[in-house]
Amino acid sequence: MAAATADASGIATADAGTDAGAQAPAVPAPATAPGEESTDRDVVFSARHLWKVFGPKADRIPDDTTLTGLSVAEVRERTGCTPAVRDVSFDVHKGEVFVVMGLSGSGKSTLVRCLTRLIEPTGGTLEMDGEDVLGMDRTTLRDLRRRRAAMVFQHFGLLPHRSVLDNVAYGLEIQGVGKTERRARAAEMVEKVGLAGLEKRRPGQLSGGQQQRVGLARALAVDPEILLFDEPFSALDPLIRRDMQEEVVRLHREEGRTMVFITHDLAEALTVGDRIALMRDGEIVQLGTPEEIVGSPADDYVRDFVRDVPREQVLTVRRAMRPAEGDEADRGPALAPTTLISDAIEAVARSGGAVRVAENGRCLGIVDHACLLNVVARMDTTRTEVAA
Repeated sequence: MAAATADASGIATADAGTDAGAQAPAVPAPATAPGEESTDRDVVFSARHLWKVFGPKADRIPDDTTLTGLSVAEVRERTGCTPAVRDVSFDVHKGEVFVVMGLSGSGKSTLVRCLTRLIEPTGGTLEMDGEDVLGMDRTTLRDLRRRRAAMVFQHFGLLPHRSVLDNVAYGLEIQGVGKTERRARAAEMVEKVGLAGLEKRRPGQLSGGQQQRVGLARALAVDPEILLFDEPFSALDPLIRRDMQEEVVRLHREEGRTMVFITHDLAEALTVGDRIALMRDGEIVQLGTPEEIVGSPADDYVRDFVRDVPREQVLTVRRAMRPAEGDEADRGPALAPTTLISDAIEAVARSGGAVRVAENGRCLGIVDHACLLNVVARMDTTRTEVAA
């Protein structure tokens, strides 16, 4: 297994003497990952049948059909090996925030480290921008980690003897960028993450939230194609954590940068994620948008996971609407189909009656007090959405 060390802007890399050149067995890749619809959006990362197994002779596990269907505990008992990532397939699309969520031991942090081979996958295929990541030599892999992907860790990994500005500029220094240029770039990133005026301070003079902002600025300074977050805010106080979540949302809105975000916090996943992959025992049990995860849980495990989520803050009126009756489609105020239930409740209360759901001048359906109450009270779970 590759040993991880800090490289460039806090981006972890494999030690030079590790198995970075090793290749996992190739597996034919389907055009679309299970649970995903076909899309014309560019794919940044594409994983197919990805495995990571720890233990002796681990490479035999993915191809042994007598073992692949067993639980983690059963595989461990029979072989002494622990499957941390099991037959995982997904695509990360350009410009999206892809969240991998799960409880401790679900395999989410192992999975994100497999993406840049900080941990070597045991089996499957992995591509970045169509390039075979598992087939990359050491030089190409180092370039991927230094320039194309940057990771923000839970533990900040700042250099205590350096100022904020020099910590942010560290990745550019490793790349060989001149002092004037890298400091100018670092100053831009310091301002972007809200730390202007603190450039000369040392990490020990900063709060936890400020230190994490330095880590974020350091990752942004190298202008990576994709940002990888491994539970970056879990050690922060709740109010600071919320501020940092809002910071990620703001940066994504401004830059549109592709992000993979690892968390065990469902509320955090729903706040930052465009799509969420929910993991259990190394497998993805459901992959979808926040609305799909909350509104249509794949099984009892997911249903229990999202049980306490305020549905009106996640689900949209498209799920609540009913067919128009009589002349309802031609009168009254209108809402977009992406309107949250919480906002629709206010609109229906103001109107005193039913409200249309419309798109491009066409009425898709109607929402009223009863429709919205059904969703909030979870009485909509057997309903079929009105076709758009």
